[in-house]
Amino acid sequence: MTYDHILIRYAELSLKGKNRKQFEQKLDRNIREVLRDFEAIKVKRSYGRMFVKLNGEDETAVCQKLQTVFGIHSLSPSIKVALSEEKISEGALWAANDALPTGKGTFKVSVRRTNKDFPTGSQEMNKVIGGHILRHMDGISVDVHHPDVELKVEIRSEAAYISSKVLKGAGGLPVGTSGKVLLMLSGGIDSPVAGYLALKRGVTLEAIHFHSPPFTNERAKQKVEDLVKILTQYGGAIKLHIVPFTDVQTLIHKQVPDNYEMTVTRRFMLRIAEKIADMQHAKAIVNGESLGQVASQTLDSMYTINSVTNLPVLRPLITMDKLEVIEQARKIGTYDISILPYEDCCTIFLPAESKTKPDKDKAERYESFLNVEDIVEDAVNRTTVHEMTVTADEESEIDKLF
Repeated sequence: MTYDHILIRYAELSLKGKNRKQFEQKLDRNIREVLRDFEAIKVKRSYGRMFVKLNGEDETAVCQKLQTVFGIHSLSPSIKVALSEEKISEGALWAANDALPTGKGTFKVSVRRTNKDFPTGSQEMNKVIGGHILRHMDGISVDVHHPDVELKVEIRSEAAYISSKVLKGAGGLPVGTSGKVLLMLSGGIDSPVAGYLALKRGVTLEAIHFHSPPFTNERAKQKVEDLVKILTQYGGAIKLHIVPFTDVQTLIHKQVPDNYEMTVTRRFMLRIAEKIADMQHAKAIVNGESLGQVASQTLDSMYTINSVTNLPVLRPLITMDKLEVIEQARKIGTYDISILPYEDCCTIFLPAESKTKPDKDKAERYESFLNVEDIVEDAVNRTTVHEMTVTADEESEIDKLF
């Protein structure tokens, strides 16, 4: 015997009531997309579960890919056997030997019988299977509370599936089920993590980056592109909008007092982001702000900066401290790129002291010296779009994370 299927359990999809079918269909498409290079596999949906038939493809490699797909709660390499007590018991014995190769340890059998036509009840099957294993493996015993191995048996209408281990999935909702958002991506540690967490809630993601040559160089832009490529591992193809921001920053630097420069700069960034979000039919802007982390992330700053847009601004990191963000960045593979020492536009013209409690009326008065609409329009018109997709090399890198 060998594991010939991967059994996939859903995350929150089971709570979606009448919309559940749409969520399952989207998850199905996302799974097929991430497994597109495994030509022999077959994916099948069955109520409450999804099954990947391996047809000889590498079980470990397929599992690693599936663990990046949002909407999957957990997955298990499984063997498929015919619907008889004898075949199920034989399969469970093989799985027990595979999970406990030394022949020693404890186990538990958990039968889930969705096929009510199968003549033996779940509790009775637990005893049948457990007894069969105990008769053929001398060194093991039953522990229903803290077993070394839990043998899961799903008795369904077409067959029974048996597994001995459960791998954690990415959780969340399938990408593409929650509408489109625009991520403000700086190249630092925070915003890629914010993008990852937004993807986890099922959004379709596009990203916007503000580039200010010659103050920021091509390596800074490449860094952002590399971060987006990492995010494509979790969200598929992502559009990256590169905004030429040098002229905007230069004008602000000339016209606005130093201590309001950061506030006004971020208000312009938000205006441009809103304009591009509208053009791309995105319903919200996402950024990597965490309350109290830096001067622009106080409540007063957020209020003053936020007042230039009517779009919702989502802040997935709002309650996280820096160490939590770094831990998440390392986990998803963006940290090493984010700490590369290339300046982004937020670090140039940085005043010695920025207002932590900027006044909205003052910000508006300073902006009255600038032709706001024309500046925004010009930056939007000169924005370039890059379609970022997953490459084989990048897939290999992300595989190492799991």
